[in-house]
Amino acid sequence: MTERRGLHTALTEAVLESISDGVFTVDEHWRIISFNRAAEEITGMRRKEAIGEFCWDVFRSNMCKNDCALRQTMKTGSPIINRSASIINHMGDQVPISISTSLLRNSDGRIIGGAESFRDLSMMENLRRELEGRIQIADLITRSPAMQKIVDMLPQIAASNSTVLIEGETGTGKELLARAIHDLSPRADKPLVSINCGALPDSLLESELFGYKAGAFTGANKDKVGRFALAEGGTFFLDEIGEISQALQVRFLRVLQEKVYEPLGGTQSVKTDVRVIAATNRSLAHLVTTGEFRQDLFYRINVVKITLPPLRERKEDIPLLVHHFISRFNRRQKKSIQGLNMEALALLLGHEFLGNIRELENIIEHAFVLRETGMITPDDFPAEILFMDQDNLAVPGTAAYQNTQERPAHPNEFSGMESAVHAVEAKAIIDALKRNNFNRVAAARELGIHKSTLFRKIRALGISLPQVDGRFRPYGMADNPLGA
Repeated sequence: MTERRGLHTALTEAVLESISDGVFTVDEHWRIISFNRAAEEITGMRRKEAIGEFCWDVFRSNMCKNDCALRQTMKTGSPIINRSASIINHMGDQVPISISTSLLRNSDGRIIGGAESFRDLSMMENLRRELEGRIQIADLITRSPAMQKIVDMLPQIAASNSTVLIEGETGTGKELLARAIHDLSPRADKPLVSINCGALPDSLLESELFGYKAGAFTGANKDKVGRFALAEGGTFFLDEIGEISQALQVRFLRVLQEKVYEPLGGTQSVKTDVRVIAATNRSLAHLVTTGEFRQDLFYRINVVKITLPPLRERKEDIPLLVHHFISRFNRRQKKSIQGLNMEALALLLGHEFLGNIRELENIIEHAFVLRETGMITPDDFPAEILFMDQDNLAVPGTAAYQNTQERPAHPNEFSGMESAVHAVEAKAIIDALKRNNFNRVAAARELGIHKSTLFRKIRALGISLPQVDGRFRPYGMADNPLGA
């Protein structure tokens, strides 16, 4: 009997080792007791490192904290089949997976733990992105034609050693673009060093850039290596270069022209091999005309210029960026937020985003503070987003919102690009209603649709309306509850 049991165990292990799905088992205390070869490959963690650890420490899944599939199976006794999730592998990368769970029982039928199998969906995810027309390099995510032109040029730009000038409003992702160029370049295995020129006064900025020798000034007791030396062989990113003074511009011009610099207090020139990427939220060409920026330095920097469009000119990227930020915060905060509901997405698509992508990220992070799970709604947004318009549009938190009719039982929610189209449609309807003082007939006429079609779309999209329509007649007095 013992020999037969040993043979059965060996066969089971051989099968588990041969399949392409990752499989692990845990005991009653959630410690991992087995971990197959595919699990090693998908997670990047060796079996001997995983055995004995808590499963949530190994997988760091977006489900581990609030929506653990294996815990649900252990509690209810019901298996889970092909639930979507994501884990963070040993290299820190997100890996999309599908998981299935079941119970482990001993020969007496007592539950002694649980088993979970998981399949790497990275290839399918990449295919889905291609089908969606989505492009992602590093953290640059886009389906905007204007941004795609920039992305298409990146491999050629990265392959050269030419200086790059990135212009764009604050928050458009200039540093992300610089990092993408560096990561695609032959210098990718060397450092990328960044400095914000507008954050330091000239005296400190010069010493940060070029370093100094002991005795160069009071308090300089020993040599300090500058940022250029730290970036040797790699890439140096100077953000807000338009803020540096004329005197420092002269020193920087010499670095670009002669590839040498002198530390403060030094007497010997130091050679440097650094690829320079500069960025600014101001027009350097305009600063040249006003005398604030040297023309010779401008031409040295302006070899390859990239202008990043603001988010308000690439709103088709908002759903993609929202999905990206939700995935990121789910990983970091170990939550299981599913996405945005329709009204929340429509609100973002109508926002001007003066702070660009950084503002959008802050809005999603604010929502994560208030919500643990489920869908993000406008109630989770900062107050300035909700009350940016001083009109009668009903938004959560306003008196008009409280007096609107009951919402549909199952409002559409944002779970993909198709729903984003519905959100744009909802935004167009809301704008038409506002322009016509919420007169439904006039709004339908402007939109070129029949009024009954408008009423149907309002209901289907879950659009909230104020208590009084464009003819100043309460709903209760109207023949139709939406107004005629």
